[in-house]
Amino acid sequence: MKPTLQFKLSQHLALTPQLQQSIRLLQLSTVELGQEIERIVQENPLLELDDGPGQSLAEYASDAQDGLPESLGPGGADTAAAEMPDAANGLDVDARFSEESGWSVEDGRSHEARDEDDERDFSQQAAESLSLREHLNMQLSLSQISERDRRIAGLLIDSLDEDGYLVQDLGELVALLPSELEIDIDALHIALGYLQHLDPPGVGARNLSECLALQLRALPGDTPFLDRALLLVEHHLDSLASRDFAAIKRLLCCDDECLRSIQQLVVRLNPRPGMAFSSSVARYVIPDVVVTKVRGTWVASLNPEAMPRLRINHLYADILKRSQDDSTRQLVNRLHEAKWFIKNIQQRFDTILKVSSAIVERQRQFFEHGAVAMRPLVLREIAEVLDLHESTISRVTTQKFMRTPRGIFELKYFFGSHVATEAGGACSATAIRALIKQMISTENARKPLSDSQISEILGQQGIVVARRTVAKYRESIQIPPVNLRKSF
Repeated sequence: MKPTLQFKLSQHLALTPQLQQSIRLLQLSTVELGQEIERIVQENPLLELDDGPGQSLAEYASDAQDGLPESLGPGGADTAAAEMPDAANGLDVDARFSEESGWSVEDGRSHEARDEDDERDFSQQAAESLSLREHLNMQLSLSQISERDRRIAGLLIDSLDEDGYLVQDLGELVALLPSELEIDIDALHIALGYLQHLDPPGVGARNLSECLALQLRALPGDTPFLDRALLLVEHHLDSLASRDFAAIKRLLCCDDECLRSIQQLVVRLNPRPGMAFSSSVARYVIPDVVVTKVRGTWVASLNPEAMPRLRINHLYADILKRSQDDSTRQLVNRLHEAKWFIKNIQQRFDTILKVSSAIVERQRQFFEHGAVAMRPLVLREIAEVLDLHESTISRVTTQKFMRTPRGIFELKYFFGSHVATEAGGACSATAIRALIKQMISTENARKPLSDSQISEILGQQGIVVARRTVAKYRESIQIPPVNLRKSF
């Protein structure tokens, strides 16, 4: 058979670049969305961030197209396909912008004028905090020790981890050093002694027991129960961790009151002395949705602080209106990309608000009474109500947060499996975890509740939960087992 050419007409669904961008933006967190916006703004000169009100993009888009030739306008098969609903994730990318959304147009200022307005004063900047290594080396430079011992101590400082522990064995460290340095194990022990006398107390320890003992030795000699506390952390720390108070009282020859004072003294110590010099920066959650009670009804609304304000650069837009030749084709493409990007971001927030409102509607009892009133909820239930795909609900509820009077929660928090009750109903796993936490918070510290006892109490309330299920829920909320909760 010789090769031939044939025309074939068929229909199929295709994900256009605009729809792919819409899906990608939907699954980004607030922080990741900000980074994506910064990247797009740097690449597209037609798109800018706006801090003030301006003309609606929907109005501007219709005005701008009137001045463009048809050959350069957003026509053709690509645009027709782009305006089709997304069958994969249920998003309608042809949604119109609301006038209150805040997506506005550039007010006419050029890039140079805006850069002049945005000049900042960097004369006052916060000083960088010292690292643990710099803090210890500064103390070494002021100490009255020999230069050789100072360098060996500096070598040990470089071997500390972020918690201030010397995790490498001294014998192994000697084997790694060049023989021409003539550093033996005794020299390392001497340098380690210098290091362990530096601030913060406990730095340079090789294990937790030594770290706590160094901090106790740094306390005044007249501290009550200091000798017994040293004996406890040096020889019986495992018994304290397992809360074997009977064995501790027998080994230390003390009563309940004495042991309680010793325990309080040990608990005040810092098991990670180097963490005070950590350079890690706290990352704060920016909620996407805020839930408030309006006239007796819980209402979800978008957080204005999480919504970026984007606009089209009016300077370049005017150029496109005046010029109608092929030389402006590049800017026309950038204009179309900018408008689609703004539309996709607006659609992202609209979808988040719809899903959040549906969640609030079904979890009203949670906002009234707390986690114990959480009802079972699955993604499919919200998807059916909003006529969206479950994958869309999954993207919306991942790394998106809701601020409520009871705290900030990820949208995933409001979904959970259910446990059958004796009455034939269902109880949310979140509500069961809240009940377990509530029971443990009010238990007798001398006789804490076991997992079997908690299972029996839940059974008396009509909630059938096995002991292993109770243990799984207890571990998920980071509550230790019964032997570690026991006190005296």
